[in-house]
Amino acid sequence: MVFLKGVSALSRLRSRVKQHSSLSNSVRWLQMQSSSDLDLHLQLKELIPEQQERLKKLRAEHGKVQLGNITADMVIGGMRGMTGLLWETSLLDPDEGIRFRGLSIPECQKLLPAAKPDGEPLPEGLLWLLLTGKVPSKAQVDALSQELRDRAVVPDYVFKAIDALPVSAHPMTQFATGVMALQVQSEFQKAYEKGISKLKYWEPTYEDALSLIARVPLVASYVYRRMYKDGKFIPMDDSLDYGGNFSHMLGFGSHQMHELMRLYVTIHSDHEGGNVSAHTGHLVGSALSDPYLSFAAALNGLAGPLHGLANQEVLLWIKSVVDECGENISKEQLKDYVWKTLNGGKVVPGFGHGVLRKTDPRYMCQREFALKHLPDDPLFKLVSQLYEVVPPILTELGKVKNPWPNVDAHSGVLLNHFGLTEARYYTVLFGVSRSIGICSQVCFAAIFYLHFCGSPDVASVYICCFLLVQLIWDRALGLPLERPKSVTMDWLENYCKKAKAA
Repeated sequence: MVFLKGVSALSRLRSRVKQHSSLSNSVRWLQMQSSSDLDLHLQLKELIPEQQERLKKLRAEHGKVQLGNITADMVIGGMRGMTGLLWETSLLDPDEGIRFRGLSIPECQKLLPAAKPDGEPLPEGLLWLLLTGKVPSKAQVDALSQELRDRAVVPDYVFKAIDALPVSAHPMTQFATGVMALQVQSEFQKAYEKGISKLKYWEPTYEDALSLIARVPLVASYVYRRMYKDGKFIPMDDSLDYGGNFSHMLGFGSHQMHELMRLYVTIHSDHEGGNVSAHTGHLVGSALSDPYLSFAAALNGLAGPLHGLANQEVLLWIKSVVDECGENISKEQLKDYVWKTLNGGKVVPGFGHGVLRKTDPRYMCQREFALKHLPDDPLFKLVSQLYEVVPPILTELGKVKNPWPNVDAHSGVLLNHFGLTEARYYTVLFGVSRSIGICSQVCFAAIFYLHFCGSPDVASVYICCFLLVQLIWDRALGLPLERPKSVTMDWLENYCKKAKAA
């Protein structure tokens, strides 16, 4: 079942021009690129030697600098607060939220090209930004969009692998199965088996990453139409961009839904390297597993209730509020329901975050979208009430470091408004978005690998980073095999006793 064929002429362009002057103070290190420099592969080929030397110098001059102390709490508590990963594509600040290559979400909305004036940023623009650290022109984004459409060819056996599962299987199970079936076409695996130089690891990784990013919307939409629309599949539209096409293939043709999907994919693409899906993808990728294997592993982490599955839990909980109390619920009734949830030993889904200590900027940009496109939606009004009611209650409990809403508190209500009501499917949308962030880092690993390991047979105890944009940079920088040290409770108890006695 091939949806699209052909090779983009634009993707073959190899012209180069000088870069324009830098942007405003907050993003002055970023550069706008000339609209005639359309080749992303060539951009990376020029950037990689500079970053290899930068990393080499950083390790030579500062390799012994201590980044902080590790406490027993960190070891027992899931390594929280422990600085142990290198992740180039994004950085999460507890107070201001995520920055993609130094840009905040509002800055991305302002600077990245959109499908229409004052529209949401195109995901292809963020992909370019994550890979190069540079804000692309509209022409560059259009060229990349065409290249992704040209790469969006999925063999029949992928769909047959999905069809072997019961239709009732969880959407994430079907999605991950499809991604694993795509692995048969891995260029990295083929090149590695033939004996490729480690200096060129990043190149087949790049090919795999771009192809995987291009293909996952087709696999994801196939799962959706198979489960919920009687298997009536919709082919790609060659006139649409990445987010618009994904929405189209799911079966949603409104321009507002296309805009929502562009925003959704962009803000869910990357969130630093320490979250479960990113770290899982990095860990698997550090073994030189190809992007398909690494991304499939990341998807399985994303499917957990404490990670990507949370977005479906939020909508289901909100609907339970409506079922019990009605749409016109008062603040006092809502407070009672929140306390009922908490006293029942449950959490209020969509509030709190492992790193953030203020309202998630991804929540705020979704709220702004709702105020613009669906201000009178009953569930949006309920979400707005929860924003006022829940944080004071969680603060009163005194056990929560961050009582504020996160990205999951809002996304389900937006999707539900435009007709995507199947909450079980929401994590698949999250997974499609994460393909962009995960694939970007892969090339970094190849660059780092050369300096840290020197040989594919050498294991390293240095902790590194990963996921698909991130995967590309993992390979380009040659990041090593991840192998942190673990300890037993006996060891930890004895060490702490000796430390206290000293």
